Amino acid sequence: MNSLQPASTSNTPSRQIPEPADSSVGGLLIQAGKIKPHDVERILDLQTQKGLRFGEAAIKLGLVTDSDIQDALSLQFDYPMVGSDKSAFSEELVAACAPFSQEVESLRALRTQLLLRWFGQGNQALAVAGAIGGEGASWLAANLAIVFSQQGKRTLLIDADLRQPRQHQLFRLENGIGLSDMIASRADLSAIHQVSAFPSLSFLTAGTQAPNPTELLARPTFGQLLDAFRKQYDIILLDTTPAIPLADYQIVAAQTRGVLIATRRNTSKLGPVAALKDMTVAAGASVVGAIVMR
Repeated sequence: MNSLQPASTSNTPSRQIPEPADSSVGGLLIQAGKIKPHDVERILDLQTQKGLRFGEAAIKLGLVTDSDIQDALSLQFDYPMVGSDKSAFSEELVAACAPFSQEVESLRALRTQLLLRWFGQGNQALAVAGAIGGEGASWLAANLAIVFSQQGKRTLLIDADLRQPRQHQLFRLENGIGLSDMIASRADLSAIHQVSAFPSLSFLTAGTQAPNPTELLARPTFGQLLDAFRKQYDIILLDTTPAIPLADYQIVAAQTRGVLIATRRNTSKLGPVAALKDMTVAAGASVVGAIVMR
């Protein structure tokens, strides 16, 4: 961290007050209008007396909140995260709203494993699915997309559940033109949304609800779109319908060639999960991993 240093070597050293262009935490807080330059002396005095970090001292003085400090640190370390105004996202997007929670640390560990075991092997697309509804596949796909983008990976999240899509609700967007429209050649790449809070994250909604989702996904256009996306993105995550009893899942799995299975403690049953594994193999795809969530 770029700390505030004494500005002279005289018998009475004076402290250097951050300039507006300063990239220290103090300078960033001044730029954000959270503190005034004259507040820095008070913060530094308490920092010296108590042996605190600059941000900790500012919080103790009641000048800023913990959220203000996290915002400054995200700028200082070029780590995209949602600012103090989290209203643009559902609280379920913990990777955006609570990036330093234990839950998100687990997601980062999963990210590392996926990079080693799947994406690091030359693969770019991965489906995220549950055997039945309510097992957390949509939650997992959305939060994984965020943590991959925070690592600087060009990430595309696709809502491939053309029946009961949820991703647009998590990101609080309209489910307007999206995947179904692109497959039907009714839309182009402009249907893809750039998530402003996360520069490396793009999002494609499910799109117009079609009467024939299975047949739509089975069109060659779907595979051609994924091939085109592979040229533009490092990571492509697809949220799918529950595998049982719908045929849509196997079509998506066959195109991605890899599946991450979402299960929920005290909800998922062994039989359906085993059936999901068999369906994945039958589609010519690999089970990359299975995650148990609370």
